[in-house]
Amino acid sequence: MVLDGGAIRHLRFRELPQLLRAADLLVLNETRVIAARLFGERPGGGRVELLLLHPSGSLRYDANAVTWVALAKPARRLRRGGIVRFGAFGDAIVRSELQAGAREIEFRLHGPFEEFLSHVGQMPLPPYIRDDAPESQARYQTVFARIAGSIAAPTASLHFTPELLAEIERRGVEIVRIALDIGLGTFRPVAVEFVDDHVMHEEAYVIEPGAARAIEQARIDRRRIVAAGTTVARALEANFTAYGRIVAGERVTNLFITPGFRFGIVGGLITNFHLPRSTLLMLVSAFAGRERIMRAYAEAIAQRYRFYSFGDAMFVTGGLA
Repeated sequence: MVLDGGAIRHLRFRELPQLLRAADLLVLNETRVIAARLFGERPGGGRVELLLLHPSGSLRYDANAVTWVALAKPARRLRRGGIVRFGAFGDAIVRSELQAGAREIEFRLHGPFEEFLSHVGQMPLPPYIRDDAPESQARYQTVFARIAGSIAAPTASLHFTPELLAEIERRGVEIVRIALDIGLGTFRPVAVEFVDDHVMHEEAYVIEPGAARAIEQARIDRRRIVAAGTTVARALEANFTAYGRIVAGERVTNLFITPGFRFGIVGGLITNFHLPRSTLLMLVSAFAGRERIMRAYAEAIAQRYRFYSFGDAMFVTGGLA
């Protein structure tokens, strides 16, 4: 779906290059989803599921980290001092109990952490994806995924293929890559009555110097900057909000973008269709206007668009377009 001003058009994603201008700058999130879902057993019996969030004391992925923050299920069965065994690969001990079912876990493995993940870990597919076959897990990774650290995919970018990216570049569109490690901040729903009471979890992002220079130059030249996904939009707007320009480096952000937010960088947004009460839908509504988005979603339902991670996409132009 293309939402341009008040007009709605229906195209195929492979026609995206036709919607981009030769002077546009397309920004991708090259984060790579890790096999963050682990299943182990307690010594007395009983299966335990852990979803690794990030190393303890850091939001950046670190293959050498021993202690991690993880969501536990069932959390009530995993108290401080509890053990989770992973067969011949080793075990983990609960060092502390955190809020909302989270636990600080110390691993005691018999080999490298990444080797452990490759054998024991599973791709953290969303719960509405019932098929966890290897094909589904492979699909839950973008073709340009490079920097490990996310527990969810930047789903708008799952539509891209190497051939499509090559065609976009042939049309004169500049492509740069950043990385935002997708965590709880992106996918945890809004469960409070008032939006302002929602606590946005911090997420880490990285903008390399070359990418920062390209994005900042595009901003100065007033060229359109197209964000491939809400995670890209959030990272760019968080950086610009903090510094008034695009600055390279490793940062963290808890920016919660809701209607009324003034975008300073993003002029075009590629996004999937999101759930109600999600921070993602609020960001898209802030970018395009709530009424425009409600009309677009009504049209998407009428046209039987697919929602969620493996669903269809929308290209939206905003106030900077």
